[in-house]
Amino acid sequence: MYFCKMSWPDYEDIYKKIIEVATFLDLPRFPDITEDCCLHPNILCMKYLMEVNLPDEMHNLTCQVVKLTGIGEVDFLTFDPIAKMAKTVKYDIQAIAIIIVVLKLLFLLDDNLEWSLSNLAEKHNEKNKEDKPWFDFRKWYQVMKKTVDEKKQKWEEARAKYLWKSEKPLYHSSIDKSVVYKRREMVVNLQKQFSTLVDSTPTVEKKSPSSFQFNWSEEDTDRTCFHGHSLQGILKKKGQLLTTKNSLYWLSTQKFCKSYCKHVTTYEESNYSLSYQFILNLFSFLLRIKTSFLHEEVSLVEKRLFKAKYSKIKKKSSRSKKVRRY
Repeated sequence: MYFCKMSWPDYEDIYKKIIEVATFLDLPRFPDITEDCCLHPNILCMKYLMEVNLPDEMHNLTCQVVKLTGIGEVDFLTFDPIAKMAKTVKYDIQAIAIIIVVLKLLFLLDDNLEWSLSNLAEKHNEKNKEDKPWFDFRKWYQVMKKTVDEKKQKWEEARAKYLWKSEKPLYHSSIDKSVVYKRREMVVNLQKQFSTLVDSTPTVEKKSPSSFQFNWSEEDTDRTCFHGHSLQGILKKKGQLLTTKNSLYWLSTQKFCKSYCKHVTTYEESNYSLSYQFILNLFSFLLRIKTSFLHEEVSLVEKRLFKAKYSKIKKKSSRSKKVRRY
Protein backbone atom coordinates (compact mmCIF):
# COMPACT_ATOMS: atom_id res chain seq x y z
CA MET A 1 0.00 0.00 0.00
CA TYR A 2 1.33 3.44 -0.96
CA PHE A 3 0.51 6.69 0.87
CA CYS A 4 0.50 10.05 -0.86
CA LYS A 5 1.08 13.28 1.07
CA MET A 6 -1.96 15.48 0.44
CA SER A 7 -1.37 18.26 2.98
CA TRP A 8 0.75 19.35 5.94
CA PRO A 9 -0.54 18.02 9.29
CA ASP A 10 -2.33 20.52 11.51
CA TYR A 11 -1.17 20.90 15.13
CA GLU A 12 -4.71 21.01 16.52
CA ASP A 13 -5.68 17.80 14.71
CA ILE A 14 -2.58 15.99 15.95
CA TYR A 15 -3.27 17.20 19.50
CA LYS A 16 -6.84 15.86 19.40
CA LYS A 17 -5.75 12.53 17.87
CA ILE A 18 -3.18 12.02 20.65
CA ILE A 19 -5.91 12.21 23.28
CA GLU A 20 -8.32 10.03 21.27
CA VAL A 21 -5.77 7.28 20.59
CA ALA A 22 -4.45 7.23 24.18
CA THR A 23 -7.99 7.10 25.56
CA PHE A 24 -9.04 4.40 23.08
CA LEU A 25 -6.04 2.22 24.00
CA ASP A 26 -6.78 2.80 27.70
CA LEU A 27 -3.15 3.64 28.37
CA PRO A 28 -2.00 4.11 31.98
CA ARG A 29 -0.75 7.39 33.42
CA PHE A 30 2.36 8.62 31.64
CA PRO A 31 5.70 9.12 33.52
CA ASP A 32 5.71 12.16 35.79
CA ILE A 33 6.90 15.45 34.32
CA THR A 34 9.26 16.80 36.98
CA GLU A 35 11.55 19.84 37.03
CA ASP A 36 14.39 17.71 35.63
CA CYS A 37 12.32 16.64 32.61
CA CYS A 38 12.91 18.33 29.27
CA LEU A 39 9.14 18.95 28.97
CA HIS A 40 8.93 21.02 32.15
CA PRO A 41 8.01 24.67 31.41
CA ASN A 42 11.09 26.03 33.22
CA ILE A 43 13.43 24.13 30.89
CA LEU A 44 11.36 24.84 27.77
CA CYS A 45 11.22 28.55 28.62
CA MET A 46 15.01 28.67 28.80
CA LYS A 47 15.23 26.91 25.43
CA TYR A 48 12.90 29.37 23.69
CA LEU A 49 14.46 32.40 25.37
CA MET A 50 17.75 31.30 23.81
CA GLU A 51 16.01 30.55 20.51
CA VAL A 52 14.51 34.03 20.06
CA ASN A 53 17.56 35.86 21.41
CA LEU A 54 16.02 37.26 24.62
CA PRO A 55 17.98 38.09 27.81
CA ASP A 56 18.85 35.23 30.16
CA GLU A 57 17.55 37.28 33.11
CA MET A 58 14.01 36.76 31.84
CA HIS A 59 14.20 33.12 32.92
CA ASN A 60 13.79 34.11 36.58
CA LEU A 61 10.55 35.87 35.68
CA THR A 62 9.19 32.96 33.67
CA CYS A 63 9.90 30.65 36.62
CA GLN A 64 7.92 32.99 38.87
CA VAL A 65 4.94 32.90 36.48
CA VAL A 66 5.13 29.09 36.39
CA LYS A 67 5.08 28.98 40.19
CA LEU A 68 2.22 31.49 40.58
CA THR A 69 0.00 29.80 37.99
CA GLY A 70 0.72 26.27 39.22
CA ILE A 71 1.39 24.99 35.71
CA GLY A 72 4.70 23.52 36.81
CA GLU A 73 3.08 20.98 39.14
CA VAL A 74 3.49 17.29 38.33
CA ASP A 75 -0.23 16.50 38.27
CA PHE A 76 -0.92 19.38 35.90
CA LEU A 77 1.84 18.43 33.44
CA THR A 78 1.54 14.63 33.46
CA PHE A 79 -0.82 13.07 30.90
CA ASP A 80 -3.32 10.58 32.32
CA PRO A 81 -5.53 9.05 29.57
CA ILE A 82 -7.72 7.11 32.00
CA ALA A 83 -8.65 10.21 34.01
CA LYS A 84 -12.23 11.49 33.88
CA MET A 85 -11.20 14.61 31.95
CA ALA A 86 -8.31 13.31 29.86
CA LYS A 87 -6.19 16.15 28.52
CA THR A 88 -2.58 16.66 27.60
CA VAL A 89 -0.53 19.81 27.96
CA LYS A 90 0.74 21.60 24.85
CA TYR A 91 4.19 21.81 26.39
CA ASP A 92 6.01 23.97 23.82
CA ILE A 93 3.06 26.29 23.21
CA GLN A 94 2.50 26.71 26.94
CA ALA A 95 6.17 27.64 27.51
CA ILE A 96 6.04 30.23 24.75
CA ALA A 97 2.79 31.63 26.15
CA ILE A 98 4.56 32.13 29.49
CA ILE A 99 7.36 34.07 27.74
CA ILE A 100 4.78 36.29 25.99
CA VAL A 101 3.06 37.00 29.31
CA VAL A 102 6.43 38.02 30.81
CA LEU A 103 7.08 40.29 27.82
CA LYS A 104 3.72 41.95 28.44
CA LEU A 105 4.54 42.36 32.12
CA LEU A 106 7.84 44.03 31.25
CA PHE A 107 6.99 46.08 28.15
CA LEU A 108 3.15 46.09 28.09
CA LEU A 109 3.35 45.68 24.27
CA ASP A 110 0.89 48.51 23.59
CA ASP A 111 2.98 50.14 20.80
CA ASN A 112 4.00 52.88 23.23
CA LEU A 113 5.74 51.81 26.45
CA GLU A 114 8.14 49.37 24.78
CA TRP A 115 9.48 52.16 22.53
CA SER A 116 9.82 54.60 25.46
CA LEU A 117 11.84 52.02 27.38
CA SER A 118 13.92 51.42 24.25
CA ASN A 119 14.81 55.12 24.10
CA LEU A 120 16.02 54.99 27.70
CA ALA A 121 18.05 51.84 27.03
CA GLU A 122 19.60 53.36 23.91
CA LYS A 123 20.69 56.52 25.75
CA HIS A 124 22.12 54.50 28.65
CA ASN A 125 24.08 52.18 26.33
CA GLU A 126 25.58 55.15 24.47
CA LYS A 127 26.82 56.75 27.71
CA ASN A 128 27.96 53.48 29.35
CA LYS A 129 29.55 51.47 26.56
CA GLU A 130 31.87 49.58 28.91
CA ASP A 131 29.08 48.43 31.26
CA LYS A 132 26.65 45.58 30.73
CA PRO A 133 24.20 46.83 28.07
CA TRP A 134 20.54 47.31 28.89
CA PHE A 135 18.08 45.34 26.79
CA ASP A 136 16.80 47.46 23.91
CA PHE A 137 13.43 46.18 22.67
CA ARG A 138 13.57 48.23 19.45
CA LYS A 139 17.00 46.90 18.50
CA TRP A 140 15.91 43.34 19.33
CA TYR A 141 12.80 43.80 17.18
CA GLN A 142 14.89 44.96 14.20
CA VAL A 143 17.35 42.07 14.52
CA MET A 144 14.62 39.44 14.90
CA LYS A 145 12.44 40.80 12.10
CA LYS A 146 15.32 40.68 9.63
CA THR A 147 16.35 37.20 10.77
CA VAL A 148 12.81 35.80 10.61
CA ASP A 149 12.13 37.33 7.20
CA GLU A 150 15.29 35.71 5.81
CA LYS A 151 14.38 32.39 7.44
CA LYS A 152 10.84 32.51 6.04
CA GLN A 153 12.11 33.18 2.53
CA LYS A 154 14.56 30.28 2.68
CA TRP A 155 11.89 28.00 4.11
CA GLU A 156 9.39 28.89 1.40
CA GLU A 157 12.01 28.41 -1.33
CA ALA A 158 13.04 25.03 0.08
CA ARG A 159 9.41 23.97 0.33
CA ALA A 160 8.74 25.02 -3.28
CA LYS A 161 11.79 23.11 -4.55
CA TYR A 162 11.15 20.02 -2.46
CA LEU A 163 10.73 16.86 -4.50
CA TRP A 164 7.85 14.82 -3.16
CA LYS A 165 9.30 11.43 -3.89
CA SER A 166 10.66 8.59 -1.84
CA GLU A 167 14.39 8.39 -1.30
CA LYS A 168 14.14 4.62 -1.61
CA PRO A 169 12.79 3.18 -4.89
CA LEU A 170 9.37 1.56 -4.79
CA TYR A 171 8.81 -1.96 -6.07
CA HIS A 172 5.69 -4.08 -6.33
CA SER A 173 7.23 -7.46 -5.54
CA SER A 174 10.44 -8.95 -4.19
CA ILE A 175 11.27 -10.20 -7.69
CA ASP A 176 11.47 -6.62 -9.00
CA LYS A 177 13.53 -5.37 -6.06
CA SER A 178 17.01 -6.02 -7.50
CA VAL A 179 16.08 -4.60 -10.91
CA VAL A 180 14.54 -1.42 -9.46
CA TYR A 181 17.51 -0.76 -7.18
CA LYS A 182 19.94 -1.31 -10.06
CA ARG A 183 18.09 1.18 -12.25
CA ARG A 184 18.00 3.74 -9.45
CA GLU A 185 21.73 3.36 -8.89
CA MET A 186 22.40 3.91 -12.59
CA VAL A 187 20.23 7.04 -12.65
CA VAL A 188 22.01 8.51 -9.63
CA ASN A 189 25.44 7.82 -11.15
CA LEU A 190 24.45 9.42 -14.45
CA GLN A 191 23.13 12.51 -12.67
CA LYS A 192 26.43 12.90 -10.82
CA GLN A 193 28.41 12.59 -14.06
CA PHE A 194 26.29 15.13 -15.91
CA SER A 195 26.42 17.57 -13.01
CA THR A 196 30.22 17.34 -13.06
CA LEU A 197 30.34 18.01 -16.81
CA VAL A 198 28.18 21.12 -16.63
CA ASP A 199 30.01 22.39 -13.51
CA SER A 200 26.79 22.66 -11.56
CA THR A 201 26.78 23.16 -7.84
CA PRO A 202 27.12 19.83 -6.05
CA THR A 203 24.26 18.63 -3.89
CA VAL A 204 24.55 19.90 -0.34
CA GLU A 205 24.53 17.16 2.24
CA LYS A 206 21.69 17.11 4.73
CA LYS A 207 22.45 18.76 8.05
CA SER A 208 22.01 16.78 11.22
CA PRO A 209 18.67 17.50 12.93
CA SER A 210 18.57 20.18 15.61
CA SER A 211 15.88 21.51 17.94
CA PHE A 212 17.13 25.07 17.35
CA GLN A 213 16.25 27.02 14.20
CA PHE A 214 18.16 30.16 15.20
CA ASN A 215 21.67 30.22 16.60
CA TRP A 216 23.05 33.23 18.46
CA SER A 217 26.59 33.87 19.61
CA GLU A 218 28.48 36.76 21.18
CA GLU A 219 31.23 36.17 18.62
CA ASP A 220 28.86 36.80 15.69
CA THR A 221 29.55 40.38 14.56
CA ASP A 222 26.77 40.41 11.94
CA ARG A 223 23.93 39.94 14.42
CA THR A 224 23.61 41.22 17.98
CA CYS A 225 23.23 38.58 20.69
CA PHE A 226 20.99 39.80 23.54
CA HIS A 227 21.45 36.84 25.91
CA GLY A 228 23.80 38.72 28.20
CA HIS A 229 21.89 42.01 28.19
CA SER A 230 20.47 43.38 31.43
CA LEU A 231 16.87 44.14 32.43
CA GLN A 232 18.05 46.83 34.83
CA GLY A 233 16.31 49.60 32.89
CA ILE A 234 12.97 47.76 33.12
CA LEU A 235 13.05 46.56 36.74
CA LYS A 236 13.14 48.52 39.99
CA LYS A 237 13.92 47.61 43.59
CA LYS A 238 11.05 47.38 46.05
CA GLY A 239 12.62 46.54 49.38
CA GLN A 240 14.71 43.42 48.76
CA LEU A 241 12.69 42.41 45.71
CA LEU A 242 12.81 43.46 42.08
CA THR A 243 9.55 44.52 40.40
CA THR A 244 8.71 45.85 36.95
CA LYS A 245 8.62 49.61 36.41
CA ASN A 246 5.51 49.03 34.34
CA SER A 247 2.46 48.72 36.62
CA LEU A 248 -0.12 48.16 33.86
CA TYR A 249 -1.30 45.03 32.09
CA TRP A 250 -3.95 44.39 29.47
CA LEU A 251 -5.65 41.01 29.18
CA SER A 252 -5.49 39.25 25.84
CA THR A 253 -9.02 37.91 26.36
CA GLN A 254 -11.66 39.21 28.74
CA LYS A 255 -14.52 36.91 27.82
CA PHE A 256 -13.98 33.22 27.08
CA CYS A 257 -16.24 31.17 24.85
CA LYS A 258 -18.64 28.71 26.45
CA SER A 259 -17.88 25.01 26.81
CA TYR A 260 -19.92 23.96 23.77
CA CYS A 261 -17.88 26.23 21.50
CA LYS A 262 -15.07 24.71 19.44
CA HIS A 263 -12.53 27.31 20.61
CA VAL A 264 -11.72 29.05 23.89
CA THR A 265 -11.34 32.53 22.44
CA THR A 266 -11.07 34.34 19.12
CA TYR A 267 -8.18 36.35 17.69
CA GLU A 268 -8.53 39.33 15.35
CA GLU A 269 -5.30 41.13 14.55
CA SER A 270 -6.96 44.54 14.23
CA ASN A 271 -7.86 44.44 17.94
CA TYR A 272 -4.26 44.13 19.11
CA SER A 273 -1.07 46.16 19.02
CA LEU A 274 1.53 45.68 16.30
CA SER A 275 4.13 44.62 18.88
CA TYR A 276 1.86 41.87 20.19
CA GLN A 277 1.13 40.74 16.63
CA PHE A 278 4.84 40.56 15.86
CA ILE A 279 5.53 38.46 18.97
CA LEU A 280 2.73 36.05 18.10
CA ASN A 281 3.84 35.77 14.47
CA LEU A 282 7.46 35.19 15.52
CA PHE A 283 6.66 32.27 17.82
CA SER A 284 3.95 30.91 15.52
CA PHE A 285 6.48 30.64 12.72
CA LEU A 286 8.90 28.96 15.11
CA LEU A 287 6.38 26.21 15.92
CA ARG A 288 4.55 26.30 12.55
CA ILE A 289 1.18 26.86 14.22
CA LYS A 290 -1.66 29.34 13.79
CA THR A 291 -1.36 32.63 15.67
CA SER A 292 -4.87 32.16 17.03
CA PHE A 293 -3.79 28.90 18.64
CA LEU A 294 -0.92 30.62 20.46
CA HIS A 295 -3.11 33.57 21.45
CA GLU A 296 -5.54 31.12 23.03
CA GLU A 297 -2.77 29.60 25.17
CA VAL A 298 -1.61 33.08 26.26
CA SER A 299 -5.16 33.83 27.37
CA LEU A 300 -5.33 30.61 29.39
CA VAL A 301 -2.06 31.40 31.19
CA GLU A 302 -3.34 34.91 31.97
CA LYS A 303 -6.58 33.43 33.29
CA ARG A 304 -4.61 31.41 35.85
CA LEU A 305 -2.30 34.33 36.69
CA PHE A 306 -5.00 36.99 37.10
CA LYS A 307 -7.88 35.05 38.67
CA ALA A 308 -9.07 38.04 40.71
CA LYS A 309 -9.09 40.32 37.67
CA TYR A 310 -11.20 37.94 35.61
CA SER A 311 -13.80 37.70 38.37
CA LYS A 312 -14.32 41.49 38.21
CA ILE A 313 -14.57 41.80 34.42
CA LYS A 314 -17.99 42.75 33.11
CA LYS A 315 -19.74 40.30 30.82
CA LYS A 316 -20.35 42.87 28.09
CA SER A 317 -16.65 43.69 27.55
CA SER A 318 -15.87 43.54 23.85
CA ARG A 319 -12.23 44.55 23.72
CA SER A 320 -9.16 44.21 25.94
CA LYS A 321 -8.60 47.10 28.37
CA LYS A 322 -5.67 47.98 30.59
CA VAL A 323 -5.91 46.83 34.18
CA ARG A 324 -3.62 47.80 37.04
CA ARG A 325 -1.56 45.09 38.73
CA TYR A 326 -1.09 45.13 42.49
